[in-house]
Amino acid sequence: MSDNNEKMKTRILASSGHFLATNTINAFLPKPLSGAKILYVTTASKKVNDAGYVERTRETMDELNCFYTEYDIVGKSEEELKKALSSHDIVYVEGGNTFYLLKAVRETAFEKVVKEAIQNGLVYWGVSAGAYIACPSIIMATWSDRFDRCGITDWTAMNLVPFFVKAHYRPDMLETIKEKSKDLQLPLRALTDEQAVVVRDGEIQLVGVGDEIVL
Repeated sequence: MSDNNEKMKTRILASSGHFLATNTINAFLPKPLSGAKILYVTTASKKVNDAGYVERTRETMDELNCFYTEYDIVGKSEEELKKALSSHDIVYVEGGNTFYLLKAVRETAFEKVVKEAIQNGLVYWGVSAGAYIACPSIIMATWSDRFDRCGITDWTAMNLVPFFVKAHYRPDMLETIKEKSKDLQLPLRALTDEQAVVVRDGEIQLVGVGDEIVL
């Protein structure tokens, strides 16, 4: 048994904002969403054609009476990032252009600061692009030509979890994903928009509806 005072190191990776509107994730959080302070990182949404999902996320957080601060990591100093992360319970990293988000991570101290904050009890909640950058690499984002790669040619990411995820999975993608993932050195977890994977210390758990798909 862990000491009750030991802070759980929690990472949540999802395809969509689906779980904001359910109570499913509350069981994995240090406090309910409605009482948590959320740093809502919208950086990846700055380089997409339609960021309507950001407004839907805002509306959901408002309906839940969440306390959230919208935040762009671009141009922030290490001290600014530390101050922002240390004053919140959850960092919710929104989806969008994975390459732009990774570029912003590399040009700031975000990776260093977020890893320290997780050790101190901050919950990392990544959605789509926010989930991809938590993996060892963002190679999954290269399987589509949907986004400008922003000059990124090295796919190395933050390595917050010991596996890859494929967001927005649909069954018709299975054979293609099997082929593309066959050279990966770690497991790939395919997540539909109604699934998330929660990593707490060494334990990995799928939440949501549907079968668990690990390649």
